[in-house]
Amino acid sequence: MSLSQHRWFCQYLIGLLALLLAACESKNEYIAPPAPDVTVSKPIQKNVTEYLEFTGTTRSVGFAEVKARVSGILQSMHFAPGVKVKQGDLLFIIDPEPYQAELEAAQAELVSAKAELNRAQVELNRAEQLIKKNYISKTDYLRRKTERDVAQASIGLKAAWVHSAEIQLAYTQVTAPIAGRVGRNMVDIGNLVGEGDATLLTTITQYKPMYVYFHLNERDLLSLMTLRGKESKQAGHNSDLMSDQELDIPLLLGLADEDGYPHEGVLDFGESSINTSTGTIELRGVFSNSEKPPRLLPGLFTRLRLPIGTTPDALLVNERAIAADQSGRYVLVVNNENKVEKRPVTLGQHLNGMVVIEKGVKVDDKVIIKGLQKARPGSVVSPQTDSKAG
Repeated sequence: MSLSQHRWFCQYLIGLLALLLAACESKNEYIAPPAPDVTVSKPIQKNVTEYLEFTGTTRSVGFAEVKARVSGILQSMHFAPGVKVKQGDLLFIIDPEPYQAELEAAQAELVSAKAELNRAQVELNRAEQLIKKNYISKTDYLRRKTERDVAQASIGLKAAWVHSAEIQLAYTQVTAPIAGRVGRNMVDIGNLVGEGDATLLTTITQYKPMYVYFHLNERDLLSLMTLRGKESKQAGHNSDLMSDQELDIPLLLGLADEDGYPHEGVLDFGESSINTSTGTIELRGVFSNSEKPPRLLPGLFTRLRLPIGTTPDALLVNERAIAADQSGRYVLVVNNENKVEKRPVTLGQHLNGMVVIEKGVKVDDKVIIKGLQKARPGSVVSPQTDSKAG
């Protein structure tokens, strides 16, 4: 190694040693991570309609069992199962010949009774002339008068038999007692029906309108009665004299496969007393069921909403903001120092992804709706406002 190379190498070692010494003397400093981002939104303030919610069951407004009212052979059927029929439409014919024969016999008996009455009346008229001349005794006169009265009574009896035979003959034509959708035939053509008990032939169900039955507990009933009483007084009505239909209380309905409550009806009827076994009262709503085909069928379970009043300036927050622990429901709020605060809340009704906060937040609070897992009470966050978060 030359002298110049040796000198350069020594200088390099001295410089490297100086860097190592300087590195050993520097201190390790902790750099805090940045505050986590969270999305916040202020509560939405608006008037909210308050509802009571129930589950109910649909029931047909009209249902009829079509039975044979006379006995005989089922001769013919005049409908297709499952179709709509009108009141009075012909459904079945039971062999009418025996009843036609009975009617003709009764009519003949009536003709005979009328002839007997004419004869008795002629005899009585003759007796009235004879008794005036004392040609017959009073006993003979009374006998002929009695014969005439018996003939008159016989006319009424024979006429009643004719009417009864006409009714029995009419029953051989089985017609629809109500309008609606007819079920399947329960008896085939050629079978004997109506022998002994009235044979069930088919059924008819009305779909328009449709009833929905549900139950209201005692506490909600008292609240509803108080509210409706105030509304009636404000409108100048005497609610004691008004029927359930006249009160015109709206009712909303939704089915299991539907979002919200798309069907609108009215409260139609309420029982007059509370069931002491259940502590509830049965109520009934009526719905037009005017869709084609009808959407409501008998026996469906439904969700119901009954509006009971309006809360002005209610505060609503997104459902995603609601959290829960052992102490109950709460939301996380960011204060003016960007620190997280835990606020216990009292919840009201849910409405289209929002929930009414009855107690716990103010209109200017910045409620965390996204990033709850990053926020802890007392920690500092970086709030980001989302105008669409509400």
